[in-house]
Amino acid sequence: MRKLAFAVVALALAFSAPTVPALAQQAGQLRTPDVIWVPTNDAVVEAMLKMAKVTKNDVVYDLGCGDGKIVIAAAKIGARGVGVDIDPKRVEEANAAVKAAGVGDRVRIINGDIFDPAIKISEASVVTLYLLPSLNVKLMPRLKSELKPGTRIVSNSFDMGDWKPEKTETVGAYTIYYWTIPSR
Repeated sequence: MRKLAFAVVALALAFSAPTVPALAQQAGQLRTPDVIWVPTNDAVVEAMLKMAKVTKNDVVYDLGCGDGKIVIAAAKIGARGVGVDIDPKRVEEANAAVKAAGVGDRVRIINGDIFDPAIKISEASVVTLYLLPSLNVKLMPRLKSELKPGTRIVSNSFDMGDWKPEKTETVGAYTIYYWTIPSR
């Protein structure tokens, strides 16, 4: 009887214990991030924006923006930027960096899931990524269906599987990849 009572209590605790996603939600996250955050090298940021030929007329979306470095750099050359990150700690850091850089009138940081269709990406003229290949591939249908033809996509370090890049460039130890959304 004692073993049965212990098993029932253990089972109840197991089902009531918070899961990793539940712990993430308690911490203010939408869900557990897919990747750990690694800051983008400054030379890579510059090369990505140059490869995409970012101008003051562009709206740059950085999906998985981390510290906001890419959208801040885009704003410094006159573009508008939108960073999206699932981790509220990164969003807080990115917002602080936006404020410190004095580009708050040109940059917006969103705490959100890049796979959530409620996060609208269709206004982007440039999208930047620093995700794993599997995430790029998972994101690819959304990019192709929601972005306007001619929208430029630049990825740090990782390609998109069967969607071959139009250009690649090596910057130090990194490779950057470039695509444009084709006409429909």
